[in-house]
Amino acid sequence: MSARGVLYVHSAQPALCPHIEWAVAGVLGVPVDLTWTPQSAAPNVVRSQAEWEGHPGIAAAIASSLMGWQRLRFEITEDPSPGVDGSRHAYTPTLGAFTAVIGASGDIMIPEDRLRAAMMKSASGRCSLEEELDLLLGRPWDEELEPFRYAGDGAPVRWLHAAV
Repeated sequence: MSARGVLYVHSAQPALCPHIEWAVAGVLGVPVDLTWTPQSAAPNVVRSQAEWEGHPGIAAAIASSLMGWQRLRFEITEDPSPGVDGSRHAYTPTLGAFTAVIGASGDIMIPEDRLRAAMMKSASGRCSLEEELDLLLGRPWDEELEPFRYAGDGAPVRWLHAAV
C-alpha cells in the first residue's frame, strides 16, 4: 500500500538545510536533495517543499525526525489512502507540534475522547470551549504559518519516493 503527501519546510536557517535533508532521507531510505529558495516572510531563512510517496505513516516519522529543531517551521501532510486516515503535522518554534487526523474529505477528524475532554475542561471553567476547539483544529498553527505559506506560492516542487 502506498501513501502520498507534501512536506513544506516553511522556514529554516540555511545551515540546517543539509541536516533536514539527511533526516528526511533517513526516514525515506533514499537520498534527498531539496530545492531551497529564500523565504520572503522572514529574513535570512529559506524554504522548500517536496511531494512524497511511501508507506502509510511516513508523514509522522518525518515529522518526528524534524521536531524540536530551533527556528524551524514545517508542515507535512499525508493523504488518506484505502483503509488509512490521512494526517497533518505542523511545527513552529513558539507553539511546538500539532497533529491531526484527516478524513477522506480532507477535514480534520477530532476523536470523541478529545472532544469530551475539551467539553469537561470548558465546563470546569479552565478555558472556553471555543479556545479548546481552536487548539484541536490547529488554528494557532494556521495563524502562525499563514504568512509563510503565502510567501511560498509559485515555489518549485520536487517529488520524493521512499525506498521499497
